[in-house]
Amino acid sequence: MHKLETTLCDLTLKNPIITASGTFGYGEEFSPYMDVSRLGGICSKGLTLNPKEGNYGVRMWETPSGMLNSVGLQNPGVAHFIENELPIMRKFDTAIIANMGGGTIEEYVEGAALLDKADIDMLELNISCPNVKEGGMAFGIKADVAWRVVNQVRKVYRGKMMVKLSPNAEDIVAMAVACEEAGADAISLINTLKGTAIDVYKRKPVFRNTVAGLSGPAIKPVALRMVWEVAKAVEVPVVGLGGIATGMDAIEFIMAGATAVQVGTANFVRPHICLDIIEEMEAFMESQGIQELSEIRGCI
Repeated sequence: MHKLETTLCDLTLKNPIITASGTFGYGEEFSPYMDVSRLGGICSKGLTLNPKEGNYGVRMWETPSGMLNSVGLQNPGVAHFIENELPIMRKFDTAIIANMGGGTIEEYVEGAALLDKADIDMLELNISCPNVKEGGMAFGIKADVAWRVVNQVRKVYRGKMMVKLSPNAEDIVAMAVACEEAGADAISLINTLKGTAIDVYKRKPVFRNTVAGLSGPAIKPVALRMVWEVAKAVEVPVVGLGGIATGMDAIEFIMAGATAVQVGTANFVRPHICLDIIEEMEAFMESQGIQELSEIRGCI
């Protein structure tokens, strides 16, 4: 058995496999299918300060080599999560990461202040959310706007903070550098790409909002390229995600410079796929005589 143990911001993970936000619930939903405690970590479903019902109409749509989603961050709100869902997540022997977004900087700050007092191992800040005070443009499009929200959250959140980047940013490298300078302890990327689907029989978009988020193997080459670019530009650890479905996919991201990876859409295909990925990584390392992931991390 080769060593998959990984250190992420002083946090020791059993392995580099973390479930991506919005694809694994709060862990309990997948416990009938796998031993959740074997994972390196779990990201919570995306949280906001106040409860959200999410979007109406079609929310998920299969597309070649992936899927589109327009869930709309349905969640019970940060306070409810801390009191009800977090204790359930804490039953698992793995790192607990709370993913949080917001519609205003004030919402980010207030939510982060609550999570600062909660028993989580890391905060993942989702800056792909629309900025309601600035015409709906996502916080994660312009580097200066992202810097402001990360900087303000850093003032109230004392724990480890990872910032999740959108591939729709004007300049993904400048965005990562800005977040690092504002106080991020780690960077995760990428979030979903913008896409759409049309029902040709109804002659209208599948989704009420027309645009949805594309994830799955279709976006892996884009994600891999962006992780490689960002890992070279920042000093903080990078967590890669986007289309990972096999152990070899995960190894590619490690070789591109990622410290750890997140698995998302693949969880819908096979609920226990993360354990398969862990075993495939171990088998690859065994076959290649690799003792630790540090030997290949960033090797390209």
